[in-house]
Amino acid sequence: QVQLVESGGGLVQVGGSLRLSCAASGGAYGINTMGWYRQAPGKQRELVATITRAGNRVYEDSVKGRFTIARDNAKNTVYLQMNSLKPEDTARYYCNANRYLVPTGNQVYWGQGTQVTVSS
Repeated sequence: QVQLVESGGGLVQVGGSLRLSCAASGGAYGINTMGWYRQAPGKQRELVATITRAGNRVYEDSVKGRFTIARDNAKNTVYLQMNSLKPEDTARYYCNANRYLVPTGNQVYWGQGTQVTVSS
């Protein structure tokens, strides 16, 4: 069973930076895509950024140019560097990982979330 452990959330002022980390453990072999999602009060959970094992990246439009997703495949760890933070970035951020297993197909894993609060 894969477990995802997140860290790095906290309180930061507008324009500041945070770096989120998420480590997959529990025999987490074969993971392809990892990423970050967030959920703000009154909103649905939304994509922030994803990265494949090969390094292909996808970003939500509002974070493009400010956030950078990266990963260390050897450590099964994904990072989210968040710069120029805005109050609109305030949300609980969830780590996500995906892998394909036979015969069950794609498996999706979620972390418990880490709170990011940007104060103005």
